[in-house]
Amino acid sequence: MPDTNGTLATLDAEIAAAGGPVRIDPEFADSVGRTLFDLPGSADLTVTVLLPDAHLHKAPSQSLVRIRSKDGKRYLGVVTAGPFAEPDGLRGDSPMLQAVATHGGDYLPPYHGRVQVSILGEELADGTLTPPRLRPLPNSPVWVLSDEESGTVLKCGGDVRLGLAAGHEGVVVGVPSEVKAVLPRHTAILGTTGGGKSNTVAGLVKRATDAGMAVVLLDVEGEYTRLHEANSDSKMSAALATRGLTAEGVPADAMTVYHLVGRDTTNPRHPRLKEFSLQFAWLSPYQVFEILGLSDAQQERFLKAYDITKEVMRELEVFPARGNAEQEQMVVELDEFERGYPRMTLRMLMDVVAACLERADSGGGSKKSKKRGQAEEDDEEGDEYRVDVKSKAFDTPKGIAAIRKRIHAANPPKNAISWRGLMGRLGRLNRLKVFTEEDAGPPPVVYKNLLKPGSLSVFDLSDSGYSELNNLVIADLLRGIQTAQDAAYEQFEKQNGAKPPRVLIVIEEAHEFLSDERIDKTPILFQQVARIAKRGRKRWLGLCFVTQLPAHLPKQVLGLCNSFILHKLTDPFVVNQLKRQVGGVDDGLWDRLPGLAPGQAVAAFPHFTRPILVSIDPAPCQLRMTE
Repeated sequence: MPDTNGTLATLDAEIAAAGGPVRIDPEFADSVGRTLFDLPGSADLTVTVLLPDAHLHKAPSQSLVRIRSKDGKRYLGVVTAGPFAEPDGLRGDSPMLQAVATHGGDYLPPYHGRVQVSILGEELADGTLTPPRLRPLPNSPVWVLSDEESGTVLKCGGDVRLGLAAGHEGVVVGVPSEVKAVLPRHTAILGTTGGGKSNTVAGLVKRATDAGMAVVLLDVEGEYTRLHEANSDSKMSAALATRGLTAEGVPADAMTVYHLVGRDTTNPRHPRLKEFSLQFAWLSPYQVFEILGLSDAQQERFLKAYDITKEVMRELEVFPARGNAEQEQMVVELDEFERGYPRMTLRMLMDVVAACLERADSGGGSKKSKKRGQAEEDDEEGDEYRVDVKSKAFDTPKGIAAIRKRIHAANPPKNAISWRGLMGRLGRLNRLKVFTEEDAGPPPVVYKNLLKPGSLSVFDLSDSGYSELNNLVIADLLRGIQTAQDAAYEQFEKQNGAKPPRVLIVIEEAHEFLSDERIDKTPILFQQVARIAKRGRKRWLGLCFVTQLPAHLPKQVLGLCNSFILHKLTDPFVVNQLKRQVGGVDDGLWDRLPGLAPGQAVAAFPHFTRPILVSIDPAPCQLRMTE
């Protein structure tokens, strides 16, 4: 059609006057969007990016982007909100668009996308990141990083694979087992029931074992006694296949299931099943009376009887043996806040408590002074009261005489009520029949056998009966493993031994062992765990606390952890508490935490550039309690 009015000619002239047609710089042709001007409500380290409608889905949540500012600086950021679709020149809730939506119609106005980007840092010429001092200028082009570049920036690799990063289907998230600054700095796996914690634990244990770590799993519910079997669930196998993984269990010859003497296990057909007992001598006396919940009067009598038992053992040469310089040195260096007296048994202690009770019941032979108000005189060494012993080491005339002699010298309190209460608590402990004695029972755990590289030791505590017994077992194991690892590390430092094993201890239902309600009543127990945690960081001994009730864990326990795997958490109080503990998690991830699907988790590890939303891999091995 001819331009009779000269309209096109006029338009061409105006375009020429403006500098000619707009040309897209080929260097920016593949960018997905541009930065927007800042607004009064803009915040530091965040910038708004607008995208054409064709690029709306090219910048999903949690994807990494590079911004090339107009001033030549380059920034790396992460999409923390969006992408949102907004109409051009209209409000999304305008009356016209509301009418179209409610009354029907095919009208779709031109629109664009919007995402919120948090700046990770300024990218230097050598590829390193530095804290930004400035912000990207408006209208700066933005690119989405490839999966390969994103993996390099996030620094989330490791031989202990966890899953895939959300927003990056090709970015594998893992934990390096060879880096002392990661797993030995302790981990917390938290989440509500059904969030996928057990799946995460099973996968972590399997891959840590494959990486050559020695893994000890304290299994309160008996869920993990079948980890040597491949996952038999068809859906899980199919999900593994989509990620190029296969269902397989821990090698049967590398896995051992332990269960307490006289207690059942959830997998009695396991090819490597071992029954074990506890060593009373390993338990700190302060731990014992905390776990038993003794009153102040009972604690006083417990410690008095404990000291008398030590003196009787010394006199009878049970420990230390006469002339044995090494055993004498052990007594001198013994710290009873960490462990008990060597070779002492519960039966020996009960013999002494029973004798003190008989002495109190009989009046102890005390005689009052003729002068009114004068204190009672000490009972004579030859006072008659029954001494009925059960332990073989004390069941001799010499042993009975030694008990009488030491009780006379110590002159313990004579109130029979508290002695009877203490005897009842110790009797309850003895009736559990879990402690090694002189005459019978399975042997205790050989702790150094738990530290073999590539081994998995599952302690099935599902039939223990009550939580106090679980606490005794866990306290015994933690102390024994720490001692064995200390010895291995000392040999390594002296260059007399091989590199110490990398050890990971997983404590399931950790809130039952260290609860916020009980920490004031069991300070010695917590202090021992804290010492193990602090010493373990330098000796390749890592703890992993797993719980569905993180609100019951004391903040001091969470303070020991530097790594977190957070599954679905719906309690606002818990989320607010974790916000103060876990750094670097953006608000977008915290907001998504209550709605995470099973198998999704926010992972924060020291080697990550930033916390990542992870789609956890299905466990390749078999969990017992799965539907």
